[in-house]
Amino acid sequence: MTATTQIMTEADTCRELVTPKLVEAGWGNTPHVIGEQRTFTNGRIIVNGGRVRRGKQKRADYLLYYRRDYPLAVVEAKELGLPAETGVQQAREYAEILGLKFAYATNGHRIIEIDYTTGTEREVDRYATPDELWQRLTAATALPDPATPHLLEPFNLVSGKVPRYYQQIAINSVIEAILLGQKRILATLATGTGKTCVAFQICWKLWNSRWNRTGEYRRPKILFLADRNILVDDPMAKMFAPFGDARHKIAGGDVSQSRDMYFGIYQALSTASTDVFRQYRPDFFDLIIIDECHRGSSRNDSNWRAVLDYFAPAVQFGMTATPLREESRDSYEYFGNPVYTYSLRQGIEDGFLAPYRVHRVITTVDAAGWRPGKDELDRYGRKVPDEEYQTKDFERVVALRARTKAMARHLTDFLKGTDRFAKTLVFCVDQEHAAEMRQELVNLNSDLVKQYPDYVCRVTADEGAIGLTHLAHFQDVDKPTPVILTTSQLLTTGVDAEMVKNVVLARVVGSAPSSSRSSVAARG
Repeated sequence: MTATTQIMTEADTCRELVTPKLVEAGWGNTPHVIGEQRTFTNGRIIVNGGRVRRGKQKRADYLLYYRRDYPLAVVEAKELGLPAETGVQQAREYAEILGLKFAYATNGHRIIEIDYTTGTEREVDRYATPDELWQRLTAATALPDPATPHLLEPFNLVSGKVPRYYQQIAINSVIEAILLGQKRILATLATGTGKTCVAFQICWKLWNSRWNRTGEYRRPKILFLADRNILVDDPMAKMFAPFGDARHKIAGGDVSQSRDMYFGIYQALSTASTDVFRQYRPDFFDLIIIDECHRGSSRNDSNWRAVLDYFAPAVQFGMTATPLREESRDSYEYFGNPVYTYSLRQGIEDGFLAPYRVHRVITTVDAAGWRPGKDELDRYGRKVPDEEYQTKDFERVVALRARTKAMARHLTDFLKGTDRFAKTLVFCVDQEHAAEMRQELVNLNSDLVKQYPDYVCRVTADEGAIGLTHLAHFQDVDKPTPVILTTSQLLTTGVDAEMVKNVVLARVVGSAPSSSRSSVAARG
């Protein structure tokens, strides 16, 4: 080994030995792309002594793209003085995280190829060409040639948001399942990890490449379905804006059939007086996307299930943040196992979700229970039944204003001790409880409310457009207020609010604090 060889760094090895061989194999020729030093995680958020820093990001030496948005392989390079085998484990780790079927480890001279389609690992004398890897991949997945343009259709990047690595895997996994003829598809992604982005890119790729169930030369008819207006109005207005006039919301009996990208909630499709959805043919839609599909749409006894059954010919893709548990079992039975899962734990590890600290508070009546005094009356002057009341009964069977006041006091003291302008969501039992909580918080924070009248707001179904305006201001990173939102059910399915610091559960929840509902999306 010469002195020159001994002092070659990893960067020298890449520049002088690895890149030329990749170019020689055809990876530098359009439309194929060599991505050098590609970072694909943000690095875990680490809080220590009140100071925040980022952990180490994951960075691939090379990602080899068959098309701009479709990576095929990862290459891990080590400096010339090390054995090529040194990079094998890291190449494997990155390939498995990125959902890639091919990986290479090299020291510049020797090349080790890892092929997950055959389960082999061997030394080779050159890198495979883009077409060679693509043929191996399509043969392994049995993807027919006519279907590949739909999979390779570029992402829409008008918003400036490039899908993160796990979103790309989810998008491509769902489209691949559709192209292979799967009719019921499920993806599980933790709250805050961008399910709407995944849905949009799937729709865009299929719509722009003119995929449809029947193989005709036309754009598909797609329905985005949810159970709350906020879950369809926000995506329709923002993320799905590139669809322009192709968008249409089914509401108030307006069943226009001349558009391509439809939005609707179950309640509008099936009203008390008529089944609006029956005004469309059963085979009208090519694809139906069901957001938060664990919320009852797939239960056999659900009224909403009638909508899915009616449109049975359509490919139905369900999205959920809920891992397989008893309350989500129906979804998994209806859609099958997820084609891709991105967990809360992985989101925190990658730094796309902020880690959280559970601050548990137990009031006296929650700890010991509550029993009314003799002849105690409620706020309406009615006698309170003489029973032992527990946490599950509070605010549902019996409303304890003192308990609500104690919770509001504790939250106020907590904010005063940390940051009184830290965006905070308070989930209450029902709309009335949310109103009482708002009033208590207003009075306890009157010094700030005097300066900022909207410091505390309630956002429930009753507020309508006013509540949505409060929510929009809460989501706006440039607006300091509202700081605290009290709500009941409206926002439980998730809200896009990057600046949320505190999530307060002032009601019994069905899932443990470690569930995906407790996660907070990290900025950046």
